[in-house]
Formats: sequence, structure tokens, C-alpha cells
Amino acid sequence: MNPTVNDQSAVSHEGLVSIRDFIRWAASRFNEAGLFFGHGSDNALDEAMHLVFQVLQLPWELPESYMDCRLSLQEQKQVAELIERRIIERKPLAYLVNQAWFCGKPYYVDERVLIPRSPIAELIQQKFQPWLGDDVWIERVMDLCSGSGCIGMATAHEFPETMVDLLDISKDTIEVAGINLDNHELWGRVQTVESNLFSALDEWEEKPKYQLLLSNPPYVDDEDMSDFPEEFSHEPELGLAAGKDGLDIVRIILARAADFLDDKGLLVLEVGNSQWALREEYADVPFIWPEFESGGHGVLLLDAENCRKHQKLFQSRLQS
Repeated sequence: MNPTVNDQSAVSHEGLVSIRDFIRWAASRFNEAGLFFGHGSDNALDEAMHLVFQVLQLPWELPESYMDCRLSLQEQKQVAELIERRIIERKPLAYLVNQAWFCGKPYYVDERVLIPRSPIAELIQQKFQPWLGDDVWIERVMDLCSGSGCIGMATAHEFPETMVDLLDISKDTIEVAGINLDNHELWGRVQTVESNLFSALDEWEEKPKYQLLLSNPPYVDDEDMSDFPEEFSHEPELGLAAGKDGLDIVRIILARAADFLDDKGLLVLEVGNSQWALREEYADVPFIWPEFESGGHGVLLLDAENCRKHQKLFQSRLQS
């Protein structure tokens, strides 16, 4: 019989009183339970710190002197119960607290959307330099397969005069992005568009052109989907699975990107572990693969000129 959070057999936190106590205890519990970390942190200690800080609504850069502050009895109960839920439900922390951080800002998330963790964040903070070019005026940005909207909204924050279109196929996902638009007060510059990839734009009277086409689409191949830790089962499969080699959606994006990019535009496309299959399939295409100081991999850059130069090749792979 599986235990519950209120089960009398739950491990007692008696004697724990400080922030430091609960972080240490949570990290030990997480390691003992063999949890998987990959939705914002990659180890038990960082996960424990995130959990305690978020429950107590404390900033990440907490002064060391605060670590020995005592929790109230109610705070102790809240932290202990959330630690138990993380262990018993194997649900990512971001879903338990309905919040994930991206580019230094909080975003609302629930199980209708993937948890933000894209290395594209680092490119946004670098203003996509040096690849975009200093002379390019960012007037319009597309965030394709936008999910929570974090990539497009973070770009809107970085470029305060830019218009951003968030495109996603899922009504549920669009609703979550709307919550984040409210929270970030970006209505007027950022809009949501329910669209199966580019289909909605194809129906517009005037096809828009973008200086940046950003996308973190589904790219997980069948083998990885079958091997995922339990934590990933809480995320929507629609945002993850992309066929045998993980390139089902990526091929369509490559084939159509040239139709929507400005002459000096740039495609930024995350493909994760499927980069190896993509590199083999398009060996002659000069993709740029940035290295990330903060970790992450599998993001390609391709300028508009090369998107157009190789478009027939990309289109041919849709027909094969």
C-alpha cells in the first residue's frame, strides 16, 4: 500500500527548526528516495533549497545570516508536507508550487504545459549576439510551440519595443500563457495564437515577417520517451513526443522557416538529444550549435539566407 502525505508513517521532522535544518533534511530525504532532478535543478541540495525558499517566499540570493532563522509551526508543516508530496507523487517541484523561473522571472505552470528549462534563456539574455548582428532591429518575434510562453515573454522583456506572437496548438496551453501574460503585464505587445505550427499564419491576409523565429518544439524520440523517469510522466506528452527519431516537428519547422523570416532574420530551434539524428540527416547545412555556460545543449541557429538556400532540401525530407 502506497503511503500518503498524511500517513502516520511519514518521517518525523521533530527537532528541525531553521531554514538550514529543513534544506539539509529535504536533501537527505530526496537522495534516499532516489528522485530524478531535471526540471530546474540537477541535484538534491538545489532542489531542497528551491522547495524551502519557494514555500517561504524568499529570494534566491538569501543572505547567509538568514539560514538559521526559525520557521513558524505553520511554515514547518507546509515545508514538510511539500517534501513528502515531492517524494510520494514523484511530481516535479514546479507543478507542486505552480511556479518556475526563466530568465530571472517567475512563470505560472501546471500540468498543461512543460516546465521551462530551455537553454535558449542564455541566448535571450545575450540578445542573440553575436549571431543576430548589431544592425538588426527586432520588430517582431515568433515563439512557436510556445507552451507557458516563457521564451517569447522573456524575449519581450529583453527587447521592450518588440511585438511577440506566441503560437501553440493546445487551447489548454494558450490558457496558461494567458495567465502569464496577465502576470507579466505584456498584453498589447504579446499575443497568443492558437495554431497547428504555422497554420493560423497561413490564413492571415498578410503573412508576417519575423526577425527572430524561436521554437522549443516536441523533439523527444521514441526510445527516450520509453526510458523517461517517472517525473516526466506528469508533463504533457503532446509537448515532448516527436516520433522515431524526434524530428517529426523539427522537419516541418525547417521546411517553413524561410517563409516567415525577415531577410536578416534568425531561426533559433531547440532539438535536444535529437541533434545527432538531425546532424546526420542534414550534414551539409551550416547549423550553428552554441555552447552554454549555464548548461544545456541541442539548440541550433540558422540565418534566413541559409534557411532559404536549403529550403528545397528541407521540403524534400517532408515528402520522403
